[in-house]
Amino acid sequence: MEHPENSDAYKGLTVNKGIEQPSIVNPYLKLRKKPKRRQFSVGEYVEGIVKGDVTVLSQAVTLVESVKPEHQTIAQEVIEKCLPYSGNSVRIGISGVPGAGKSTSIDVFGLHVLEKKGGKLAVLAIDPSSERSKGSILGDKTRMEKLSVHPKSFIRPSPSAGSLGGVARKTRETIILCEAAGFDKIFVETVGVGQSETAVHSMVDFFLLIQLAGTGDELQGIKRGIMEMADGIIINKADGNNIEKAKLAAAHFRNALHLFPAPESGWTPQVLTYSGFYGIGIEEIWDMVFRYIDFVKANGYFEHRRNEQSKYWMYETINEHLRNSFYNNPDIASMLLEKEREVLEGRTTSFTAARKLLDTYFKHLPSWE
Repeated sequence: MEHPENSDAYKGLTVNKGIEQPSIVNPYLKLRKKPKRRQFSVGEYVEGIVKGDVTVLSQAVTLVESVKPEHQTIAQEVIEKCLPYSGNSVRIGISGVPGAGKSTSIDVFGLHVLEKKGGKLAVLAIDPSSERSKGSILGDKTRMEKLSVHPKSFIRPSPSAGSLGGVARKTRETIILCEAAGFDKIFVETVGVGQSETAVHSMVDFFLLIQLAGTGDELQGIKRGIMEMADGIIINKADGNNIEKAKLAAAHFRNALHLFPAPESGWTPQVLTYSGFYGIGIEEIWDMVFRYIDFVKANGYFEHRRNEQSKYWMYETINEHLRNSFYNNPDIASMLLEKEREVLEGRTTSFTAARKLLDTYFKHLPSWE
């Protein structure tokens, strides 16, 4: 019975059935299927990119970032065909602690470079992915208000997708596509200070480190690894009451740099202060960057560094493919949980389990003879 209150036990009490509620979906609404985006051919991708079509470039970058094997096959062909048109840009890595003002600084830097030097600028901003949901906010573009609407700029936020230190796995390949599209200046923004700097250093010509003053012990920001990689260090927020603190921090960094061995490039890293918010000291920073580029091109280090980077990424690609091949091997997939259980129960050591898994993998590899 729909309403038990209407039974004889409750004489005198009547509950009406009520009005049937209408559907929440408009019955007159005709659902239209979203038209499927047409998949370009390799030739169409290359032609569009070389012409500087930003829409085609964006779709090609999405293809590069895709993990689908069929997308990767097309992406690699596109990259190969774009390679002859690449290599004609100045690649600049920009890093710093979270809150140092990287995105705001890039907005100011980008506008300055486009106005003073002309050309086109691509900004590849790496956004950290959540370890739980694997999602990213991709909000860097919102903090680059002026640059994001500039006709000569292209801003591409990319998720780190769990790659080492927050560097997007395909950033280097994206650089090649951007260069082929005519972007002669490339900024690569990293998540923050950490292992990601090693990967970014291996894909840029100039590595710029942004630091802050007045946040406690200045020497905490002086870490040997990151300092040795930096070609230039800049202290942000050198304005108002913070100017003296910024100058003091700059002095500390200069003293620390004297303790390190001379860089292979022969260049002595400089330390400058500036204010990204007020646009103070921006011109001096870019004078430093372009002096460095002229310096390393003159002594041959620029070409040497590019060659070393290409070699580094060849080995990185080999490592990545070997790792993927190992984990996607069906024999390994069936053994992994068993070996993991043995390790957790103390029946074998981590090293012995790993050795057995690797032996199984190599034993089942196809012979090349």
